[in-house]
Amino acid sequence: MSLTSPGYRLSPVSFSDLPGWEKDDPRALLEGMARCLSHIRGVKPYRTGSLGLSADDLLPLLNAAADTSADMSAAEARFLFEQNCIPFHIERADAQPGLVTAFYEPEVDVSAEPDSAFAYPFYFRPDDLIDLDEKNRPAHVDSGYMFGRMTASGVTEYPDRKAIDQGLLDGRALEIAWARSKVDVFFAHIQGAARLRYPDRSIRRITYAAKAGHPFSPIGKLLIDLGEIDRERISMQSIRKWLAENPAKVDEILWHNRSYIFFRDADVSDDALGPVAAAKVPLIAGRSLAVDRLIHTFGYPFFVSAPSLHHLDDGQPFARLMLALDTGSAIVGPSRGDIFTGSGYEAGENAGTVRNEADFYILVPKAAAGRFGA
Repeated sequence: MSLTSPGYRLSPVSFSDLPGWEKDDPRALLEGMARCLSHIRGVKPYRTGSLGLSADDLLPLLNAAADTSADMSAAEARFLFEQNCIPFHIERADAQPGLVTAFYEPEVDVSAEPDSAFAYPFYFRPDDLIDLDEKNRPAHVDSGYMFGRMTASGVTEYPDRKAIDQGLLDGRALEIAWARSKVDVFFAHIQGAARLRYPDRSIRRITYAAKAGHPFSPIGKLLIDLGEIDRERISMQSIRKWLAENPAKVDEILWHNRSYIFFRDADVSDDALGPVAAAKVPLIAGRSLAVDRLIHTFGYPFFVSAPSLHHLDDGQPFARLMLALDTGSAIVGPSRGDIFTGSGYEAGENAGTVRNEADFYILVPKAAAGRFGA
């Protein structure tokens, strides 16, 4: 067993120790791995997380996958990973289980112009929103803020959701499109991407570009703390239902989450592909995982076992090999993941009720595995 951080350990295990591994079909990962390889070679390597696994460490696996046959079987795909990787169980030092949730790409009805029905905008990134780092972050701006506002008198925190909803950006031609509901806009912010459907049925896809910088504050926790929804019943569906039944309190609740997301057009020509996320490649429905980017490195395979999660696999316990391709403000910790369930209404219904204990195993290419005690 190798201690890799004060907060967690990695323990090498065998593939036979992965619950359900022998039944999994990981072939869907191969196309995503090929895109990751192309990005690493042609654009730039992914940033190395604190775990210490780099894009260079990943290359032997990606190169081996690139040499495989397009018509390989599920067993052959499993063998590819067995030959090239060693699985490590991620164990928290406090012995608490990991947690898996899910996200999706919503489809939102919009108009190109505002009117009485379509009044709530999606915004492009403002030109006064700047990236912050240790070199340009003023002392009065918290170190957790990765974005700020450039003003004539210097850098400040960017205004929050309430200020933007109340018209801060009016008149700056930043609107992408207008939705019917501010709740739809809010949940697109939570997901970080959306398919915008216009009255002529055409689709425009948008994805995360930047954020106002304020910490993410979950409204589900707020509604639990207020006694409005029982903890056992909290889900995207129960939150939406509560908001629909309490229209006078919608602003109060949504403004609790000061974080605000700005979008850009997503270059996804194939509608069958998921949105392009933080790893700069399209997400794979059911096989992409958002992880804590400060710890983990994009492109690595993770096997996720969540015995209490049944509705994603026709009543069977969730047990799949997945690819780390995204991140999120709420995804914090070594054994924390967010499953991408796909696009549209059904994907949202599947994602909205996922909140389950899970075991996480990271597959480490053999050359790098020795550094972790294997």
